[in-house]
Amino acid sequence: MDSPGYIVLSRLVAQARSAAVTANNIANAETPGFRGSRPVFAAVLERQKDVSQPPGGRTIAFTQDRATWRDDRAGPMATTGNPLDIAITAPEGFFVIDTPRGERYTRAGRFVLDGQGQVVDQDGNAVQGANGRPLRLGLGESRIDVLGDGTLRTENGDNGQFRIVRFDDNQRLTAEGDRLMAAPATMQPQRVDAPGLVQGAVEGSNVRPITELTRMTEELREFQFVTQMAEKEGERLGSAVERILKRR
Repeated sequence: MDSPGYIVLSRLVAQARSAAVTANNIANAETPGFRGSRPVFAAVLERQKDVSQPPGGRTIAFTQDRATWRDDRAGPMATTGNPLDIAITAPEGFFVIDTPRGERYTRAGRFVLDGQGQVVDQDGNAVQGANGRPLRLGLGESRIDVLGDGTLRTENGDNGQFRIVRFDDNQRLTAEGDRLMAAPATMQPQRVDAPGLVQGAVEGSNVRPITELTRMTEELREFQFVTQMAEKEGERLGSAVERILKRR
């Protein structure tokens, strides 16, 4: 078995995915509520029987792609003045969005009203109220106030309350696109009683572009280094095969 070649290949695959994750972070540096991610890799040892490690040598291991870790730190809050731009100050809270695929969760509190007076996200998906139904304004209602506990109030009085939920383990949520999260069936959302909503503001991405660009440069250099190593390994194997053929 050509262990060096497979080891180099495993590193190339891991390096390519690491660069893809970093590129996605950079692309969403201005996306409201976006949380940056990092790939998690592990070393897988291949042990050989009756073979001793050469003097000065090191254990050689394959690179295994294990998971993706999400940075759950809150992003900076920017004031917009838009009455339906809403930021969650609770560190683990999410808005609940009705989509054709079921309930989804987001920190991106940039909402608008559709033609029927329903509060929707940027993709036209309805935003859920505390009663599990979409939030809707009455005909002619124009003055919108959002209280810290999520209550939606107009000139005619209270008009529902935003449903804000949390999960025991945010790392188990799966990202869908750049704003939505999906939860596995085994995880149940829990209500956040004090979400600390701020009207006229939106939470930005927690990605730091300069840091990500620096990391991308490092990853590209690593990729080039591993590529050169793969080329050298190919040359070594070619030379070995040529010598064997000459002896025959």
